[in-house]
Amino acid sequence: MDNATRYLSPTGIDPIMNKIFNLLPKWGISVMGSRLLAVRGRKSGEWRTTMVNVMTAADGARYLVAPRGHTQWVRNLRAAGDGELRLGRRTELFTATEVADADKVPLLRLYLEKWGWEVGRFFEGVTKDATDAELIAIAPGFPVFRLA
Repeated sequence: MDNATRYLSPTGIDPIMNKIFNLLPKWGISVMGSRLLAVRGRKSGEWRTTMVNVMTAADGARYLVAPRGHTQWVRNLRAAGDGELRLGRRTELFTATEVADADKVPLLRLYLEKWGWEVGRFFEGVTKDATDAELIAIAPGFPVFRLA
């Protein structure tokens, strides 16, 4: 699979679990920083939502990482350039800037340190202990956005 178009669709029990876990932020429950991401559809203009892990780096900057690759939310966020992070009744507006592949290594490592237990299977054997070269090699398949 080409890293530039890499996408792992939900399989098996994933769609059921996704529906359950997407309810948590709606109810105001955050699991390790999770939020409900809302982005306007690039074709329909309608709000689309999915649960995401919001990562905060050491410098305080916040990021979204797409462990399944170039998903619909990634494509919609690229087109829209902004969205909302929701938790219960709280809504936070943000703008997003996609991070260049060359700058993703420390961010992918941090993401794997925090959520490798949850999303590690999507990284197909690459862990927080991977070499920089291994992380550079997979970077195109894992979109990352800086939030402002």
